[in-house]
Amino acid sequence: MPTLLEELSGWARDLDLDDVPEPVLRLAGSQVLSQLAAARAGMAHPLGRRMIAAFGPPLQDDPVRAACSLAGLTSWLQMDDTAYAGHLGNSTVTVPLAYALAGQADGRDLLRAVVGANECAARVTAAATLGPFRGQSATHTALVGAVAGRFGITGATHRQWVDALALAFGMPPRVLSPAFLRSDTKMLNALVPVRAGLDACDAALAGLSGAADILEHPEGFLSRFSSVPLPEAVTAGLGRRWHTETLSFKLHPGGPGVDSAVDCAMELAAELGPLRPGDVADVLVETSYYTVFVDRKVAPVVAGADTPLTALVMSTPYGVATALLTGGLEPGDYAGARLADPDRWELAERVRVEHDPAMTRDSFRCEVPFGEALRLAGDRAARWEFGSLGSDLDALGLSGLTADLGPPSESFAGARKVTGARVTVTLADGRTAVRERAVPRGAAGPETRAAHQELVREKFLRTGGPVAVADLLAGLPDVPAGRLAAAIRAGLAECPATEDA
Repeated sequence: MPTLLEELSGWARDLDLDDVPEPVLRLAGSQVLSQLAAARAGMAHPLGRRMIAAFGPPLQDDPVRAACSLAGLTSWLQMDDTAYAGHLGNSTVTVPLAYALAGQADGRDLLRAVVGANECAARVTAAATLGPFRGQSATHTALVGAVAGRFGITGATHRQWVDALALAFGMPPRVLSPAFLRSDTKMLNALVPVRAGLDACDAALAGLSGAADILEHPEGFLSRFSSVPLPEAVTAGLGRRWHTETLSFKLHPGGPGVDSAVDCAMELAAELGPLRPGDVADVLVETSYYTVFVDRKVAPVVAGADTPLTALVMSTPYGVATALLTGGLEPGDYAGARLADPDRWELAERVRVEHDPAMTRDSFRCEVPFGEALRLAGDRAARWEFGSLGSDLDALGLSGLTADLGPPSESFAGARKVTGARVTVTLADGRTAVRERAVPRGAAGPETRAAHQELVREKFLRTGGPVAVADLLAGLPDVPAGRLAAAIRAGLAECPATEDA
């Protein structure tokens, strides 16, 4: 019997773009433009410019360094796109982009590499989702994305695919929470595993071999990185269940679950008009446990404008306060005078974040981010603890939830990411205003499936991206190699500094 990596690699190596459904191709095309927007946002920020000083710009001759630079620039503001399961685009888009430029690939070549890398990275991530590492702390996602993204463009033998992935997973990186929250280490969160994956490719091309059963071995990756391993997730429904259809596009900065609360705050700002902190007596954000927990982890390190920025983007109070006062939330809100604005910090102190068990249940019942893994686990899901989230299902009052989730999905064509929030603003004069949203704008669901191209175009243009690039990449399958290279270069041209915006 083939190992998991052997089966997955064989499928990815032989992937034919003509076999990929049209909706999947359109989503992958939007993902490319969305990651270019994330890179532009990263380049414009002071921390991003320090990243460039360390590792060079995303447009450089060495595709390895270019890919690493892109991985770092797209990830830390959390404007990178997610799926069931994992933060994919930091590797599954950035690496193919770098190698497409180096090898003069055309639009079809790029799309094939992105889709193949998405499917591989999401599947391995899904197999370890029920464990202590998820979201950006699941850095192993980028190991797969880097290998599949590179070989999807450059080509390699089946044996080289397997060896590269096996070598990469022989020493998978792990995130330490204090560094993740209290320093700039998070800026290397995608860069380090991307570099490791690309090094593993070089090793495999030179003839070094890996342990092909490293994922499912009793002492292998899944046994160490998951409390409820789901090895079957790696190959389930290959060519039939497209994880790319679970993509969610990040339209503004913010960590887990912040999106819905910020969307609600933006709508409230439009309703209530210009606000000052003195106009607001209280802001209550009710949301699912994942968001509540992350906010509690971040809260001890929040210290106004001196807060480590890689932690601040995960702070619900700051994001909601900013959206209420300004009507939006942009990368520039995490730099310069805007970040130092005392009004934001005064209002942020009045933002309370509380758990709504019904929202947690709803988040588990949909496919993204946990529901599909729980369905696949079946009876095994009862053994799952939230790991780094610090609690289990019984402690959350959610015992018995897994019994009514039903079987795994045959298709992800209708996948949803339900990470809801309800924001209640109580004004100083006693009036209240409420907004609630189950699925954030841009997240997987019917609204995004119908409008993702428009949403991502808006995201790209807000970063100053050229209209001509957005227009050209809207038809990515038909873009020839020379025009694709020119568009990528224009899309990654230097951006105005955020503090000057």
